[in-house]
Amino acid sequence: MAIIVAIKHNTNYHYDRLINMGPHVIRLKPAPHSRTKIHSYSLNIEPKEHFINWQQDSFGNYLARIVMHDKVKEFKVEVEVVAEMTVINPFDFFVEEYAEKFPFQYNLQDTKELAPYFEIVENGPRLQEWVKKLESYKNINIVDFLVAINREVNKEIDYTVRLEPGVFTCEESLEKKLGSCRDSGWLLVQTMRHLGLAARFVSGYLVQLKADQKAIDGPSGPEKDFTDLHAWCEVYIPGAGWIGLDPTSGLLAGEGHIPLCCTPAPSSAAPISGAIDRCEVEFSHSNEVYRIHEDPRVTKPYSDEQWAGIMALGDRVDQKFEAGDVRLTMGGEPTFVSIDDMESEQWNTAADGDAKKALSNKLIYKLSESFGQGGLFHYGQGKWYPGEPTPRWQMALYWRKDGLPIWKNKEWLADFSKNYGYTFKDAEKFMTSLTRKMGVAAECIVPGYEDAFYYLWTERKLPVNINPLNINLKDSLERRTMMEQLERGLNNPAGFVLPLQWAYPKSGWISCAWEFRGGKMFLIPGNSQMGYRLPLDSLPVIPESKRSKPAERSPFEDTEALDDFHKSVEKRSNEVPDYSIPEEMLFPKEYNAEEVDDDKKKKEKHLPFQEKKEKKEEYELLFDAFTIKTALVAEIRDGRIHLFLPPVELIEHYLDLLAAIELTCKELQMPVIIEGYAPPKDNRVEKLMVTPDPGVIEVNIHPAKSWKEVVTNYNILFEAALQSRLGSEKFMLDGKHTGTGGGNHITLGGVTPSDSPLLRRPDLLRSMIAFWQHHPGLSYLFSTAFVGPTSQAPRVDEGRTEVLYELEIAFDQIPDPGEGEVPFWLVDRLFRNLLIDLTGNTHRAEFCIDKLYSPDSSSGRLGILELRGFDMPPNKQMCLVQLLLIRTLVSWFWEKPYKGKLVRWGTELHDKFLTHHFVREDLKDVVSQLNDAGYAFDINWLEPFFEFRFPHVGRVKFKDVELSLRTGIEPWNVLGEEMSSSGTARFVDSSVERIEVKAVGLTNERYAVLCNGMRIPMANTGTKGEYVASVRYRAWQPPSALHPNLGVDTPLVFDIFDLWTGKAVAGCTYHVFHPGGRAYDTFPVNSFEAEGRRVSRFYNENHTQGVYTPVGGVNTEIRRYILEKEMETMEPVIMTPKIIEPDPEYPHTFDLRKYKLKL
Repeated sequence: MAIIVAIKHNTNYHYDRLINMGPHVIRLKPAPHSRTKIHSYSLNIEPKEHFINWQQDSFGNYLARIVMHDKVKEFKVEVEVVAEMTVINPFDFFVEEYAEKFPFQYNLQDTKELAPYFEIVENGPRLQEWVKKLESYKNINIVDFLVAINREVNKEIDYTVRLEPGVFTCEESLEKKLGSCRDSGWLLVQTMRHLGLAARFVSGYLVQLKADQKAIDGPSGPEKDFTDLHAWCEVYIPGAGWIGLDPTSGLLAGEGHIPLCCTPAPSSAAPISGAIDRCEVEFSHSNEVYRIHEDPRVTKPYSDEQWAGIMALGDRVDQKFEAGDVRLTMGGEPTFVSIDDMESEQWNTAADGDAKKALSNKLIYKLSESFGQGGLFHYGQGKWYPGEPTPRWQMALYWRKDGLPIWKNKEWLADFSKNYGYTFKDAEKFMTSLTRKMGVAAECIVPGYEDAFYYLWTERKLPVNINPLNINLKDSLERRTMMEQLERGLNNPAGFVLPLQWAYPKSGWISCAWEFRGGKMFLIPGNSQMGYRLPLDSLPVIPESKRSKPAERSPFEDTEALDDFHKSVEKRSNEVPDYSIPEEMLFPKEYNAEEVDDDKKKKEKHLPFQEKKEKKEEYELLFDAFTIKTALVAEIRDGRIHLFLPPVELIEHYLDLLAAIELTCKELQMPVIIEGYAPPKDNRVEKLMVTPDPGVIEVNIHPAKSWKEVVTNYNILFEAALQSRLGSEKFMLDGKHTGTGGGNHITLGGVTPSDSPLLRRPDLLRSMIAFWQHHPGLSYLFSTAFVGPTSQAPRVDEGRTEVLYELEIAFDQIPDPGEGEVPFWLVDRLFRNLLIDLTGNTHRAEFCIDKLYSPDSSSGRLGILELRGFDMPPNKQMCLVQLLLIRTLVSWFWEKPYKGKLVRWGTELHDKFLTHHFVREDLKDVVSQLNDAGYAFDINWLEPFFEFRFPHVGRVKFKDVELSLRTGIEPWNVLGEEMSSSGTARFVDSSVERIEVKAVGLTNERYAVLCNGMRIPMANTGTKGEYVASVRYRAWQPPSALHPNLGVDTPLVFDIFDLWTGKAVAGCTYHVFHPGGRAYDTFPVNSFEAEGRRVSRFYNENHTQGVYTPVGGVNTEIRRYILEKEMETMEPVIMTPKIIEPDPEYPHTFDLRKYKLKL
């Protein structure tokens, strides 16, 4: 992520007359020890008639000594420095063991050599008092000590700009509590010396670039790029060397601090010094910084011009959609992580966590301010996977598309984090009031009790030396539940139940009293919501022939506009209630099969009717009884009223119930939490969900009908996430950028299922599958870190050799546009058994059609295609470019279906398309085809993805040959089953990694590229002198892995080898771990620290020394031959590495594990 800048510094002295100038010394060239890489330097002096002599002072600083020929009236110094602002981690150092804590004693050698930097030249009373105050920092870690003293000076001295020459004494600075950078820098130097540390004064350039993104906490830095002359302090710590401390900012010196001159005293570090005649001087200066190169980076992936082009293409695609009547809607499932905690289990592997739930709640409230005005917050049950003790939660926001409110006032929706102090008496009061709004009898309310006998029995099982009321978070879930119930008391109701059912004949609600053998209703033991623990099996049994069947509404059904249910509920609450139950429901008619069709025409659409069953009843009934087995439940949890809503058949019934609840809340001034069953699916209601997934929070964002709506939705979502302290990027310990680690699935459909372009035109799905199969780069550029046949979203041709043959047969059955009516079920029937993973899982596929037209239920017939092969990018704009690429391809395929025989990639899939070069070439072909079709997609819009997916490691250059390295992708092999503490487990082998090696300007006859002494077989890219290969290597040694007897191959030493001289002439070294042995305890806090960790693992030096010696040594026979040959010719024999033939199956991959066995 290099940014190269040019610093332009001009200094101008204008004299009132011609004067004599003595020799001048200019100290404006970056010092030799500058850690910031300097690409070029230029010094321009006026008048031109002068002598210049470059020198180095006794401290190694560069000096330009200027002698003028004649008198001058004006003296100009112009400096330009081109520097690379690669991130430098100022804390990346080690210290000697004896210096780990302050104070410490320098050894005798260091004391002698550092003598000038110990000199105390000021010792005033204020300085002595100041130093005494700082002695409280003794006996702490040396790094903490340096940070603390630097911060103390920063707090003590306020910054001011001083144009007058000279430096304040320490007494002046401490008295005024004010000073420039040179004043606070000198105070820190003298402070450190008084405390016994060697310190020096530094003058240099400070470069501060405008941040790509605004900071959430604290200042964001300058509003525009800035540079100026600056001064700071450096302290010498044994082992670490000189450490820069900038008391002006209170920070350690980083890549923006470019030292010019480092000396014991400020007087010998002046930028310009010399003598002139006495005169009047007009002084002026300027400092400017310009960006001259920026690598693509995830924090700022696009320029303003590029983003304008992206938006313009999105609008053009919308015009094409409108003209072609495509009717596409697009949603997504972006994922987020906490920006404050990247290390805890809930943000890495665990699906649930307290912080995750709190942040999700905050996020959905933020989103409700922009989406779903008048919407409903619903807390329901989410996914429940094997091995998880309880189901996951699910937060949802529902709102009506017609703009009318579902819930008028958010004041009556309780805050999850607040305890309102409500008791079971308030719950009973609420339910009683609600019955009047529902038009049902209050006598039907049933209190529910915990089963005292069960918990007493459970208590008796506890060991005698355990207090049953002592709740420990480490206890089992069952024991914690028991303790909580005992603490709450078992004699009070846990909540109240109101049986409810919609009666179609009377268009209203009905209820009934529940009867139990013991009189009271005892809940099923557990810790779930009360609504999930109702003893429904203890209610009277209704014969199968008399049970009403749910009237499930088809998603393809035409529906009318929804009513304003708040008005109808208010009207009903003022009417005399009708508690009667219609006879058709008390005594439903039994039907023979042949009577059904005739009777359906006579009866109301949703009137319950049943076919006569010949099946024998499970129980012998003493008498017939009517009961309702769906109920509204009110319970108190943590002082809040939680309402568990029952399942209903139609959205109209659900909205009616909600309107009655809100009216009750307003009347009693009681906010509630709505949970339980979600509203029935209906195209007239929109939904946004926030759910937990392993390590992340997943947001199911509602579909958008246009490009502008897509952009608006994502702008709102990312801003709300940021305000909720959620981000879209994470880092590994070694600094690798990984996004969130969760998916970013993309959904395509229509406003209604019947509008879905994928159902109306099945050839669209055929085109997308074929195009993705032809272009593996589309799969691997956007995928997660885990790829391959056992991943979460494998390609259709990964792992199953026969599937392409079967897929082509399925393609032949799809008619082209205009070839007749296409039934909606065709797509599902053709692809359901092909778009699967190795185990037959239809969900874990790159193209998932579970919700397209599933035969299982109407919830699977939504006309939605889910693209699951997308990882979560770390930037909002990158998310949008992904969406735009898909929209553009859909538009192209709608106009012209894509056809072609499927490619049998075989091993080529994982040989070529897991590295930067071949993926980029593949995407260039994709973009070229889009441009030929009239879509101005720019390949440069994908550069941030290339950089994110295949990070640049480093480069080294020798003459015209440049060697560059990029990390590649490596599939993780799933290993055999092993026993673990939790049962059987299957591990993956992530110990093998891949790196791409690219050579430019390589002459095959003269130079070769070696890795760890072995010649890499490199393939020409089609460009003269350009060669590429990928190297597979074992990065670390896990306890379970393929070939566990093969050791690690790192560090990797790459050499540019001269075949004519038999020596390596240049090279670089890549370390998987920190070369100094640093073991990081925490994850990087931001992209800067992450980049610093990555940079520290690459050295553009350390090539293999000496003449070539084969890996494994030279045997006696060859050695004898060499000696004889040298004696014969009187010249040394040049040995070169043997040519290694590429593997026929993986010709572009050099596997160190395999080839080192042959040595």
